[in-house]
Amino acid sequence: MSPVRRPFFRRPQETSEDARLPWRGVGTDVALAACGVVLDVLVTWGSWGGPSAPVWIAAAFSLLAGLPLGLLRRHPAAAALHLAVLLVVCDQLGASTANTAQLLLPIAVGVLARSRDLRWTAPIAVLASAATAVNLADPGIAFTRNTWFYSVGLIAVPVLIGRYLRAQEGRRREDPAPLLDLLLAAGGVAFSVLGTWPYWDSGSPPVWAVGLVVVLAGLALGVVRHLPGGVLLLESVVLVVADQYVPRTGNSLQLLALIALGVFATRASWSWVAAAYALTCSVTAIVIVDDASDVTLFRAAALMTMVTAPVAIGRYVGSRQAAARQAADLAAERTRADQLAERERIAREVHDIVAHHVGAMVLRASAAQYAGAGGPAAKALADIRDTGHRVLEDLRGLLAVLRDPGREELTLADPDDVMRDAVARMSAAGLPVDLRLDGDPARAPLVVRASAARIVQEGLTNVLKHAGPGARTEITVGMEERELTVEVRNGPGAAGPAAALPSHGQGIAGMRERARALGGRLTAGPAEDGGWRLAAALPIPGPVPGDPPPADPECRWPGRTA
Repeated sequence: MSPVRRPFFRRPQETSEDARLPWRGVGTDVALAACGVVLDVLVTWGSWGGPSAPVWIAAAFSLLAGLPLGLLRRHPAAAALHLAVLLVVCDQLGASTANTAQLLLPIAVGVLARSRDLRWTAPIAVLASAATAVNLADPGIAFTRNTWFYSVGLIAVPVLIGRYLRAQEGRRREDPAPLLDLLLAAGGVAFSVLGTWPYWDSGSPPVWAVGLVVVLAGLALGVVRHLPGGVLLLESVVLVVADQYVPRTGNSLQLLALIALGVFATRASWSWVAAAYALTCSVTAIVIVDDASDVTLFRAAALMTMVTAPVAIGRYVGSRQAAARQAADLAAERTRADQLAERERIAREVHDIVAHHVGAMVLRASAAQYAGAGGPAAKALADIRDTGHRVLEDLRGLLAVLRDPGREELTLADPDDVMRDAVARMSAAGLPVDLRLDGDPARAPLVVRASAARIVQEGLTNVLKHAGPGARTEITVGMEERELTVEVRNGPGAAGPAAALPSHGQGIAGMRERARALGGRLTAGPAEDGGWRLAAALPIPGPVPGDPPPADPECRWPGRTA
């Protein structure tokens, strides 16, 4: 079975939404057609009404040149083929519409390369190159190598851009800036070459030197978003040099300087914009004014108005960009406020749920004590009641943190008391624990010592869970240079299974996250004697309290006198 071939003038594949809205995009097509007609009228207006171009013939050619743009989105192949044929016909008739067709033909071929595959783009591109060569060559003169070079280049550049855009379809581009820079550079080169190439041999420099400078001026637009001031200076220098050695190229390159001025005006201060405006007015006057006697007040005002236009557009765009950034910042602040409100809501729910159950546990323990429980049961009930009270206090502190994450000072329990309390409770549960403090850990900041105490608590809980009562445990907390170190080491568990305590499997991970939040590190693994070793190192930011004061007498710690 032969493969199904794609029709030459096939309508682009429609989505389900396009199928439901058959008139979608018609307004864009009409606007494109109208723009094409207006463009040809502007280009050919000077030749209307002559003996060789009556008004009705000129209007008909304007419609033939502009209306195909309405087919550009849906039928780019038909539009490109029509413009190629129209270009050859107008060139042979000597109609000014050939200039419009030559401008629109590369655009149509680029759109074709963007929306169709290469087997349909290639033949249309070859026909467009041939039509461009017919238009560029003078009547009765054979095609030269330069003519073929430009005719192929004018079509090849939009084809390459279209193929590049087609290759990017379906890919998520986080930053479209490189593509925009590429399009600006390609557009600058295409405009500068199209507007100046007939005059490259009209001056004293060699043609290749003129072409190199023209291409450089066009490529500079690729970095105009990043270095608008540098590009404006470069374009100004190119304009002055071009007016001196190849005068007829300056008018075409003037637009590049105006674009650079507009981009510069979007981000510079008014003083710099005024300086750039004065520079551009001076360079434009050098390029446009040939004789000092031609300078009049009206012409000076027209020149200044022409240079003012990109400045006004640039300032307007800059204000819109600033408004967009402000709106984005406001949206971010609103999002943050919503997140904080959600954090507070979650904190209240956590507090209400946990506090309810813990409070019920404390009340039941108190009731059992009141009922007259004695012996070990009374001690256990007292421990449950005290632990429940501490849990409720921790919940209140957590609620305060979640409601106000920016709080720098928190009311925390004394870390040494927390560690000693944890050791005492584990010892009461049958776990022999030795606690050793080396190097005066009390000199460490409170938040670091509090994290170390929580790590000790969780480490002892893990020992009791996994090794069981009877596993001798050694805890060492000490200062080493700029770090507070914690080591929890236990030997092999006693004979028999460990206590079946509940476990959520996040003990080590939680301790590691706690250490990482302070910029520290935590390791855990089997020890040499068959037990388990947990080690953490928490860095100490800033000067350690108790260290010698710095040499600068103006650097003092809060709370210390000079």
